[in-house]
Amino acid sequence: MTDATASATAKGRVLVVGATGFIGQFVTEASLNSGHPTYILVRPSSATANPSKTKIIKTFQAKGAIVLHGVINENELMEKLLKEHEIETVISAVGGEKILDQLSLIHAINAVGTIKRFLPSEFGHDVDRSNPVQPGLNMYKEKRLIRRSIEQLGLPYTYICCNSVASWPYHDNNHPSLALPPHDQIPIYGDGSVKAYFVAGADIGKFTMKTVDDLRTLDKLVHFRPSCNFYNMNELAALWEMKIERSIPRVTVTEDDLLSAAAENCIPQSVVASFTHDIFIKGCQVNFSIDGPHEVEVSSLYPEEPFISLDDCFNDFAAKLREEKGKETAPRPVVEPLPITATCA
Repeated sequence: MTDATASATAKGRVLVVGATGFIGQFVTEASLNSGHPTYILVRPSSATANPSKTKIIKTFQAKGAIVLHGVINENELMEKLLKEHEIETVISAVGGEKILDQLSLIHAINAVGTIKRFLPSEFGHDVDRSNPVQPGLNMYKEKRLIRRSIEQLGLPYTYICCNSVASWPYHDNNHPSLALPPHDQIPIYGDGSVKAYFVAGADIGKFTMKTVDDLRTLDKLVHFRPSCNFYNMNELAALWEMKIERSIPRVTVTEDDLLSAAAENCIPQSVVASFTHDIFIKGCQVNFSIDGPHEVEVSSLYPEEPFISLDDCFNDFAAKLREEKGKETAPRPVVEPLPITATCA
């Protein structure tokens, strides 16, 4: 047995909460691939209310995932499920609107007393260091509350700080994974010189699961800083132009533009604008060093494990763009709209 793994034989049971979400799908897939008995928590209504989620659930079941029906804010039910199924690791990938629902889950984990690791819904920036403007700050305050609740109860944890998803960082889109990079004009935030780290979804899942059985990540923040995916907006624009083999006009999005978009308090667009400001104006991913006793950079733990490069991701985006353009002259099917509701206050 190596010093990195808690066990070299049987792998503990993993429960993924939020398995049908963007991050949750990658984590669940990685859990199944790693050989962990994998359970996914599904709302009782999900099987009929959302056909796309139903398809995801069935796909995971076909790969061996076991479905548990329930919701995380039902304390007694969660205690029962955790005990009956002898869950050892709980990974939460719930969305922003459900962050505080994890408080009930935390109390259930504490009551059971047998959970070896809890990974709360982080999967972004170090929320104790980052201070975006509102309304994004509200989400970070909620995540900080989750952290403090875990620590006060003395639960074993790992916080995954994976920085940005490997896609185009739109400032006015609900999630950058929902759209290809621009092909008419390229937004440049500020002077385009502030860098950020980009991580493919599959790598978020893979490295998250590697930390689960690693004693070196117990009660630690794990930062993802792949050197191959360290780009600023000017470099992203040049990379994208190279992939599509043509120049695209640049449009400067100033700091005031981003602050104005955030101040509109239009959800979720204003939340994304506040995070974009934090990343590409304030430099929240790069304005600190990783040198504390309770934090580590993932590449230092697994130097033999490569990251999917942003270059390769952009190759895929370019191929998809060419495919879309090839369909422009054909009759376009009716596409079911994404279930995203924008609300402005």
